[in-house]
Amino acid sequence: MNADSTRAAPELPQLLRPRGSNHVGMRAFNERVVLQAIRLNGSLPKADLARLTGLTAQTIGLITTRLDEDGLLVRHEPVRGRIGQPSIPLALNPDGAFSIGIKIGRRSADWLLVDFTGQVRQRQTLEYAFPDASSLLPALGERLNAMRDGLGPLSPRLVGVGVAAPFQLGGWHRMLGLSDAQSTEWNQIDLRAQVQAMTDAPVSFLKDTSAACVAELVNGRGRDLKSFLYLFVDTFVGGGLVINSHLHGGIHGNAGAVASLPSCLAAGTLPPEQLVGQASLWELEQRFKARALDPSAAYDERALAAPFEAETQAWLTRAANALAHCVVSGTAFLDIEAVVMDGSFCRALLQRLIERTNEALTRYNWEGLWPTRVMAGSVGPDARALGGALLPLHANFAPDQDLFLKVGA
Repeated sequence: MNADSTRAAPELPQLLRPRGSNHVGMRAFNERVVLQAIRLNGSLPKADLARLTGLTAQTIGLITTRLDEDGLLVRHEPVRGRIGQPSIPLALNPDGAFSIGIKIGRRSADWLLVDFTGQVRQRQTLEYAFPDASSLLPALGERLNAMRDGLGPLSPRLVGVGVAAPFQLGGWHRMLGLSDAQSTEWNQIDLRAQVQAMTDAPVSFLKDTSAACVAELVNGRGRDLKSFLYLFVDTFVGGGLVINSHLHGGIHGNAGAVASLPSCLAAGTLPPEQLVGQASLWELEQRFKARALDPSAAYDERALAAPFEAETQAWLTRAANALAHCVVSGTAFLDIEAVVMDGSFCRALLQRLIERTNEALTRYNWEGLWPTRVMAGSVGPDARALGGALLPLHANFAPDQDLFLKVGA
């Protein structure tokens, strides 16, 4: 790391604060545009920043000086060998700001401490059969505050906490074998308010699979794709939706709620089976349990080895057919570039599932549609907690707080 990046960080300023000009709003916006250009393109000299952003060299000089004073940028060694003065690349200071992402799931909770460049500095995990509110809520505060305190003199640079969790953590409780009381307890808990009471940092909340979609949008496939349906296979299965490089939440913030998608026509008065009953890792767990095998193998490499593999292959066939139906339906409604699939299982099983889903798609009649492709996500099991952590960073520093304006090369 450059020596400048190790200097004592000044106390965190009021982020991108007004500076007394009649054009304060535009000035703050331009600062965010410069930060976003560096975030997307890596370290850049001032001349390249001016070219990418369309701002004048004088404006870039003023902006980068202020951002450097605020501890948000570092200067790398001058690049020599060209005609004229050597250029000095400017980069984001990893210690410029921090955020914490918390994922609360049906099988585990994760805490991630993320720095200004989006890199994970710390990670903690708590596993359980199903979360008990009386023990999980105190643990959320204890681990959150431990991460903040671990920053030491940099703790004032914690800009926020992002919580990612299912809208209804107690949903599908009969499938999970939970009582009505357990389901009702979780569905009545306001997780954002609970976490906000544990910290002075501002807390934001997003549906867990939408948060995972944010991580893919910012740190993964979203750099190349403008519009895509996102699928995340976990204990249950869920999704998110990106339209024109923006997360699309829908009226209730529930866009991409594929778990509830009917997978066939209703027979008589019975409701049709939902995607969650065919393409979730919960179903793979039940297959393993029926053969007296460890259900936790659904989440690691054991799923593709004996004695688990036979049940995994049967699950793959059923899940891939159901997911193919979801993909075709999504394509008909959304006319998207691609479908990005990720999950909390091993990458080899993810690749098998994608291959089988793409194979199932070839059996559909695509007349009247533009066929789409299913590709692997690039973030992996951390996607939900990472997406939560990215929310405060972008709320404070991105040009477009509505996820996310892109300044590309």
